[in-house]
Amino acid sequence: MSSYVSGFSDLIEKYESYQKASGSWSEHANGLNIKYFDRYCALHYPGQPLCQEMVDEWCRKRETETNASCFTRTGGIRSFIRYLRERGLTTVEPALPPKPEGRTYIPHSFTEEELRRFFYECDRIIPLRPELKYRMKKITCPVFFRLLYSSGIRTTEARYLKREDVDLENGVLNIRKTKGYDQHYVALHDSMTELLKQYDKAAEAIRPARTYFFEPPNGKYYSRQWVTQTFQCLWEKANGKQNKAVAYDLRHHYAATNINRWADDTFEFGQKLHYLSKSMGHRSIDSTLYYYSITPCLADILLKKTEKSFNELLPEVEYEEI
Repeated sequence: MSSYVSGFSDLIEKYESYQKASGSWSEHANGLNIKYFDRYCALHYPGQPLCQEMVDEWCRKRETETNASCFTRTGGIRSFIRYLRERGLTTVEPALPPKPEGRTYIPHSFTEEELRRFFYECDRIIPLRPELKYRMKKITCPVFFRLLYSSGIRTTEARYLKREDVDLENGVLNIRKTKGYDQHYVALHDSMTELLKQYDKAAEAIRPARTYFFEPPNGKYYSRQWVTQTFQCLWEKANGKQNKAVAYDLRHHYAATNINRWADDTFEFGQKLHYLSKSMGHRSIDSTLYYYSITPCLADILLKKTEKSFNELLPEVEYEEI
């Protein structure tokens, strides 16, 4: 029996089946908002087929929303409409997404001492109770956050990692669930690979037959809220509340640290940037150049060494496909 109740429930079922088969279905990003849309249409347009008015009304920005939250809420509906249009199942057009708001957040620039204190707090976690979730937290936090720090992967990618996607023999991550669904591979440092091996053995002893590499006692994967709250708690213990930071800043730090290391090697700069872009799962080098803009003084350093602007340097570089 279908869990959808609108007049076009059969179309939603086809879309859900397709997304699940392609590994692109997310219960939070797709499922929840699709169900809300389905029930909205069933209530206000009972038994009616999908029409433009339904989509436009649902996707209109609400007074309580920012552009970003509206974009997130309606993203699954736009994907659903595109799926139908590509197959000739509707003539309805996806609503235009709201224009992105200017970003005011500046990623935290970690110092070595801040990071040392943070990982010290990760390592000294003491289980508050004997329950499984507290024991899992003790062994998970030191490894989870070190993986973000040493590989530059997104927090979502780390949460969604399955055991089968972690090659502990060769130290390679197969990133399937990622922003934009661009599958890519990440090679790990030997020390990180060894740490993952130790974690996997310890986690298997506590919670056998895990599906996800980092898996809470109730199964599936850790939530976004768990990452946010856990990082914040450990960060404030280590460095206080005055210097704000979030877990995603570890990805920014990874990129900026790598770029800074290339300052004396301008000849291979373009090729290294290409490799970094692929490893971080960016669709284009333009996305990686964002980190260039937040790397202190790098533009000036390169300008002095090459007597060229960075924009003049890039077109001369031929990239080799990976």
